[in-house]
Amino acid sequence: MRWQILRAWLQVVTRETFQTKIGIPLEMALLSLWEQGLPGARVVERLGLPRRAVESLLGDALVVHVDPRQLIRSADWRGYPDRKRPSSSAFIWDGDWDQRRRDLRHGSRYRFISDIDAHRDNLRQTERFRSLSKRLEAGRPWSSHQQGVLLDSEERILVYLRIYLGFLDDMATHGFDASRGKDDLGVAITREGRVLKINRGLHRLAMAQHIGLRSVPVRVKAVHRMWWQRVTNGSSGAAALARVQMALAHCHPEDKPGSQDPATTPEAFDWPVPRLPTNHSVEAE
Repeated sequence: MRWQILRAWLQVVTRETFQTKIGIPLEMALLSLWEQGLPGARVVERLGLPRRAVESLLGDALVVHVDPRQLIRSADWRGYPDRKRPSSSAFIWDGDWDQRRRDLRHGSRYRFISDIDAHRDNLRQTERFRSLSKRLEAGRPWSSHQQGVLLDSEERILVYLRIYLGFLDDMATHGFDASRGKDDLGVAITREGRVLKINRGLHRLAMAQHIGLRSVPVRVKAVHRMWWQRVTNGSSGAAALARVQMALAHCHPEDKPGSQDPATTPEAFDWPVPRLPTNHSVEAE
């Protein structure tokens, strides 16, 4: 386990070093070329604009505050060919990715959070404890090299579940603290200008939904090219980015199924009674 953790750590360090020394400077140079309208600018935009450079330039202008109980749809990559997936390095995405959606209310993360809250007095009754115990009994204990976690005993499984329960109770008391997570709650803007969850932070989002927080900050990681073209209206450089910033304030969560959803889920759903935080200093109103 120690070697696996070390290897995962080395991979992260190597990737971050490459991005810092080579990747990000190159992307900043490409974005600058596009901003100034220099030769090759159209190619840079056609390739989607370098995402990290856009994020560095716009900063918190890419943050949108949404009601977590309205952010119920995420992009569904199940069965979606890798060759059709947009690049995570690009800010502008092509394709029909926004038409394939998953209902987060029926997803594994929300079920997990709801389950541990319902069985907080006896976590052995949770679905996750049973599934992790079966892996343990089969000689295949669950592990995460990135997190440095090995659940090779029932007590470790219970500690693991209590940690998530502790995060849930902390959020219920203090509100959503964006600094607590390793990554932002990433979202993308669909062709219709709707907010769609795409990656990272799904457990924290599920907690905010279960508690019933009024608002959480999400960070726009990508936009659909059709929306980009409609909003920028032929402009480029700083003018185009300014139009995007203004338009993001009017983007709201997508709550409808997509035309290419690989699975259907019941529309009827009842949220639990909200547990409003006693301290609103962290939660964005």
